[in-house]
Amino acid sequence: MSLFLLTVAAVAQSATEDGFSKLQIFIQQMIDWGVDAGGRLIGAIIIFIVGRIIISFLKKLLAKLLAKRHIDPGIQSFVKSLTNILLTILLIIAVIGKLGVETTSFAALLASAGVAIGMALSGNLQNFAGGLIVLLFRPFKVGDWIEYLNVSGTVREIQIFHTILTTADNKVIYIPNGAVSSGTVTNYNREETRRVEWVIGVDYGEDYGKVEETVRGILAKDKRVLNDPAPFIALHALSASSVNVVVRVWVKSSDYWNVYFDINKEIYVVFNKEGINFPFPQLTVHQA
Repeated sequence: MSLFLLTVAAVAQSATEDGFSKLQIFIQQMIDWGVDAGGRLIGAIIIFIVGRIIISFLKKLLAKLLAKRHIDPGIQSFVKSLTNILLTILLIIAVIGKLGVETTSFAALLASAGVAIGMALSGNLQNFAGGLIVLLFRPFKVGDWIEYLNVSGTVREIQIFHTILTTADNKVIYIPNGAVSSGTVTNYNREETRRVEWVIGVDYGEDYGKVEETVRGILAKDKRVLNDPAPFIALHALSASSVNVVVRVWVKSSDYWNVYFDINKEIYVVFNKEGINFPFPQLTVHQA
């Protein structure tokens, strides 16, 4: 009986020691895994922080190089945006690799997913291609005033997927590059000169010769009005309540709106001074 008890006690002690040993091994494995995972996590964080600093430095360096070589601002914004995206993708791959994920399998997964992503983002790929077309054929550049459909404004930036406009009332408009590259765009700054036109209404009975001479005198005093092509003045139409005179002059594109508003004001002042009457709607009632 005592031998049996001793045998049972020995077996129990052996099982206890074996279970304790396995527990120790498990705890040691968990500690090792935690140390390894912590080291990988810390390394990944360090790579991410250092990578962001390096990307920021490279972006500033690239901006200085492009500005030093006097590259078109539209190309500058496009290249900087593209470079930022590519460097960010490389940084993400480096961080994932540090965390223990096989970059080769990740790259294969990314390549296989690229087809599906490309189909899902076909519109963005079209915008990317449109941005390249805009930069290649240059229908407009940064600083130009353009009109697309019912949208108009100054081109502030040409990015990878969008062209950014700033309107006259300081609104920001994003236009997809794909639509811009394949649509009808009006560029108001492409040519050095533009034609300004006014249609001036005067009363019936006014001396047309005097009206024309007065307008020519006003135009001659403004040095911004170009003499070649020469200013054009003609009787435009005999309307219901006015005689309309059309005035067309050529100016530098940068002077367009200033000349338009200044001549408007000068015509109003001088016509009143010279006694040339402006028409307004009137109704004559005859009582039987």
